[in-house]
Amino acid sequence: MPLPKSLLNQLSLPVVGAPMFLVSSPKLVISQCCSGIIGTFPTLNARPQETLRSWIQEIKEGCLNYQEQHPQSTVAPFGINLVALDSNKRLEHDLNICLEEKVPIIITSMRAPSDISQAIHSYGGIHFHDVINRRHAEKAIEAGVDGLVLVTNGAGGHAGMLNPFAFVKEIRSFFDGIILLAGCLTSGKDILASQILGADLAYIGTRFIATKEANASEMYKNMLVSATAQDIIYTPEFTGVNINILKPSLKKYNINPDTVSPPRYKKPNPLVLAWKHWRLRDIKKWKDLWSAGQGVGNISSILSVADYVDQLEQEYDLARNDYLAL
Repeated sequence: MPLPKSLLNQLSLPVVGAPMFLVSSPKLVISQCCSGIIGTFPTLNARPQETLRSWIQEIKEGCLNYQEQHPQSTVAPFGINLVALDSNKRLEHDLNICLEEKVPIIITSMRAPSDISQAIHSYGGIHFHDVINRRHAEKAIEAGVDGLVLVTNGAGGHAGMLNPFAFVKEIRSFFDGIILLAGCLTSGKDILASQILGADLAYIGTRFIATKEANASEMYKNMLVSATAQDIIYTPEFTGVNINILKPSLKKYNINPDTVSPPRYKKPNPLVLAWKHWRLRDIKKWKDLWSAGQGVGNISSILSVADYVDQLEQEYDLARNDYLAL
């Protein structure tokens, strides 16, 4: 499905900067939007919850000021990620703030409730939802979402286990809405390849951690630069849900990567998980155990967002010209 003109005309590249827990902040989002790609952040990054509105307003003001100073530039809309689970005690509060502020794009994860989709559409907002398999996709479509974020094998964070070739083709066979592809995308060639597969937007996360504007420590960023795909381990050990984590960040705390649980669909026994959490009680899992996707082997430097997006544009244009010349 071609992107709606209302969205396409606001992008210099068909790219979404994925919302990353703790890493995505107004500074990163503003830089992404002002570079012509969609910038996003999870509501849970705004702490305490009362700061969420000020974050949204800061992004709006930052993008507006940049547009006024650079009237010829393409400034993309921003988006916010909501974890739609009953266990998220902030969900109702955060959703109401997003609706009141008329956030252009809302990305939900976990559950795809139809009431949220209806509320977003009431003011003309766009609703995307994360999925890792066909069943999740069908439920999200039934809820009325505009687009599906296909989180495939090798993606950073809570990745799926499906190959992107298989997943995109299967979902596209019955869904004519917007498809966003997530998983190991780092270059302009990757963006074009995702479109050739049938996706509309490339969903890039890990590579943006290694940017100057990302809210990540220098040690984390440098670890990404030096890492390869072999340094990524996929495990439910620490959260109960499969997640890709950098092995070197485990070794900092004397955790042997060879001893952690292998990936699985079912959650572990609650007692076993509780014991594992107790054993790691001195480690703040999301802060100290760093996540990344298998595309880390293609990260060789720490760039500004603007420089990275410029690089993506050049690579994308070159790849597209080469493709058209075939």
